[in-house]
Amino acid sequence: MKSTCFRLARALLAACAMALATAAVAQNYPARAVRLIIPFSAGGAADVPGRILTQRMSESLGQQVVVDNRPGAGSTIGAEMAAKAAPDGYTLFLISNTHFVSATLHKKLAYDPLNDYAPITQITSAPNILVVHPSLPAKSVKELVALAKAKPGQINYASSGNGSTQHLTGALFCKMAGIDMTHIPYRGSGPVTSDLLGGQVMVGFPGIAGMLPHIKAGRLRALGISSAKRSAELPDVPTIAEAGVKGYEIVAWFGMAAPKNLPRELQMKLHGELLKILKNPDFQKALSAVGQEPAWQETPERFHEFLKVEAAKWAKVVTDSGATIQ
Repeated sequence: MKSTCFRLARALLAACAMALATAAVAQNYPARAVRLIIPFSAGGAADVPGRILTQRMSESLGQQVVVDNRPGAGSTIGAEMAAKAAPDGYTLFLISNTHFVSATLHKKLAYDPLNDYAPITQITSAPNILVVHPSLPAKSVKELVALAKAKPGQINYASSGNGSTQHLTGALFCKMAGIDMTHIPYRGSGPVTSDLLGGQVMVGFPGIAGMLPHIKAGRLRALGISSAKRSAELPDVPTIAEAGVKGYEIVAWFGMAAPKNLPRELQMKLHGELLKILKNPDFQKALSAVGQEPAWQETPERFHEFLKVEAAKWAKVVTDSGATIQ
């Protein structure tokens, strides 16, 4: 009996010591620079708001938060790197709906897309935009559909990679519009933008963030917004649904996660810091300027529930779109 009590007491003391040590780590966190893995290329729809966020996080945390772009394979390269990182709060991951698109398209992954990450909170929500090079003789969604039907397989559309939201946005558009356009996957949004501007590819479905200056300068023509409502930054551009493809809707989002087994104290500290930033009017204004809207959950648990719903939702969208990786 005494031996059992002794063992229980020793276990309790060990647990208390561990809790105190973890609390001390959280109190002193961060003691050095923090890395945010963005699984997309620099300059794209994820990178722009990601860098706005890291600037505010650096100020809030008192340590530099640096961006580590790891594009490719529909965000799976960066996702695997984040999943295998140490759960010490010094590696964070910009998770998105693309994460779950890829989980459906790629049958063999070296990580569990839902359970290998500690959820923190959603950050933004934003639609994609259907743009074309000005040399393409299509000034509306209906004209693009008519042109594609007249030239099946001859019009190319670019995406930031197989399994990306851009790929899925385009694949679902083609299926619902009853057209055949050829998918050209790139390694990130930056190369997509370059070739769209250069006319090497005629059609794209990128995020609004990096497209606004090119649209306003006339270097690209905006035909439709992928969400159910118009963008406040481009109020004259109709939604794809109201422009002729009824029922069409896709909205992208970004959030923050960390490797699984992140100590609870660090998870809550990061969640609290992010909510302060997301609720700041100046930050919200900065996001709006690049076509993004702030979005968050009040607890990491609610974000986890959101992720479970999104995983199922995007699996269905992939199936309905007929999208496949090449």
